[in-house]
Amino acid sequence: MVVHETTPFNAEPPLAVLARADITPVSDFYSRNHGPVPKIEPRDWRLSVNGLVERELTLTYDELTSHFTPHTLIATLQCAGNRRAGFNEIEEIEGEDPWRGGATSTAQWRGTRLADVLSAAGVTDPGGLHVAFAAPDVSELASPPQEYGSSIPLSKALSPEVLLAWEMNGEPLPEVHGGPVRVVVPGYIGARSVKWVTAITVQDKPSDNYFQAQAYHVLPADADPETTEPSAGISLSSIALNSEILVPEDGASVSAGRQTVRGYAFAGDGRFIERVDVSLDGGRSWRQAELQAQRSPWSWRMWSCDADLAPGGVEIVARAWDSSGTMQPESAAKLWNPKGYANNSWPRARVTVCE
Repeated sequence: MVVHETTPFNAEPPLAVLARADITPVSDFYSRNHGPVPKIEPRDWRLSVNGLVERELTLTYDELTSHFTPHTLIATLQCAGNRRAGFNEIEEIEGEDPWRGGATSTAQWRGTRLADVLSAAGVTDPGGLHVAFAAPDVSELASPPQEYGSSIPLSKALSPEVLLAWEMNGEPLPEVHGGPVRVVVPGYIGARSVKWVTAITVQDKPSDNYFQAQAYHVLPADADPETTEPSAGISLSSIALNSEILVPEDGASVSAGRQTVRGYAFAGDGRFIERVDVSLDGGRSWRQAELQAQRSPWSWRMWSCDADLAPGGVEIVARAWDSSGTMQPESAAKLWNPKGYANNSWPRARVTVCE
């Protein structure tokens, strides 16, 4: 893993590792944390459901895993800061991890639908409400330090793809990935898929937790994050269409002749990848990549393109299209923002081709 921080632990796999399979092994799944990883035994875990509900609930791990119908879903999670390193090439972003394109991974999740738990508490009508999640991990990124929290609209919470997951790739959910139970909100930035969730509150406004009300907001390029009102900007939710070149990596040296360019594309909130184009000359001409099957509406789609490379320098570029007809924006410079979120510009890999 490429470790950006040890405390809290933040790491991503080398890009080539992600190209090996469309389901990411747990050992290779990126890890984004905001504080020390809490250690909670399943027998000690409790989930409270409260707020604007007819019946408040307190569920044990055994009750959650045995009293509700389990569901399995393949879904990709992506950090809002994914591909921030590309922004750093334009202008350095201070105080933020320089994530490359590996802050994205895909797993098979198993758990209880959040909608079923909310139904048991007597919640049925979205009505403009929000569902807030709380967890016990304490982060010093907030001032003063506070436990992590976030929220999503109730309309999303009642969607069948949102899970309270206790398994990952067929195994009990590991501590570092939120075990014993985490929220999985497919199509939304990873920050909304709260790990180690212990409380769910239905309320009439978004969470006022630092990580919802202040962090994970996109600011205009000319804004100063040190002086701008903390709640300014746009609060991130759905993931934008994105892609990455996994093989060869930017800066690599490869042999002349036939090479296979590989990557992923991810459409975000319930859309499908329809097409990926690859350029071997910096974007002047294009060829269409071959697409693997997309495992679910909530997962990435792997792609590949065979290319005959001549000795010299080559700039490989990719661009993805989704089922809404949207194509990735070309320029990272026009997307740059002072927190380095949501870089979904065309990925580029500049490689040296050796004889």
